[in-house]
Amino acid sequence: MKSALVGAERVVLDFSRSDCHGMSMDFIEPKMSALPAYRRALEEGWQPDDRRADGATRQLKEIDENPAQFLARLNERSVPDRPVRLPDGSTRARLPSFHYWIWEEGFCGRISVRWQPGTSELPPHVLGHIGYSIVPWRRNQGLASAALLKLLPELPTLGLHHIDLVTDPTNAPSIRVIEKAGGELVERFHLPEGYEDAEALRFRIALT
Repeated sequence: MKSALVGAERVVLDFSRSDCHGMSMDFIEPKMSALPAYRRALEEGWQPDDRRADGATRQLKEIDENPAQFLARLNERSVPDRPVRLPDGSTRARLPSFHYWIWEEGFCGRISVRWQPGTSELPPHVLGHIGYSIVPWRRNQGLASAALLKLLPELPTLGLHHIDLVTDPTNAPSIRVIEKAGGELVERFHLPEGYEDAEALRFRIALT
């Protein structure tokens, strides 16, 4: 995952180009017709959230039990009335969020946004505004960078002036994606209660 301004100078981001080796990457909203491709990725070992080892297993169970509900929960733009479960099993208030599926000659991964209405700040248990994950067989093709750059222009409509992205200190590919989008390191910090005992890096991208 990735989580103001870059130095004292203003970074101009060219949102019109994906710099993705000529590929035609697109977003699709989660929908029933694309769900089989998403499911196949889970079955082939893709984890939608690197911080949850049981993520694929849990999502496959949810798809089997109620596919319509599974899809609806990927687009909760109003404040949900159900909690979020942290990796240690504890629960906290869930924020509004939505997902896009990254599509380029098939399903390639997902990118998601979560935010706290009325502010750019996040509660301590939320590790950044943006989460994304690319399927292993499509990594190192520029898809994560293309997806993040494509998403950025939409975020000010949510009332956000900046976004935070959090990643592991050893995740060099994720750090490169964030920095390519204009992210600047804000802090190295210890993950809060509810997560594993580890350090992380918090980056910030200014939107306005």
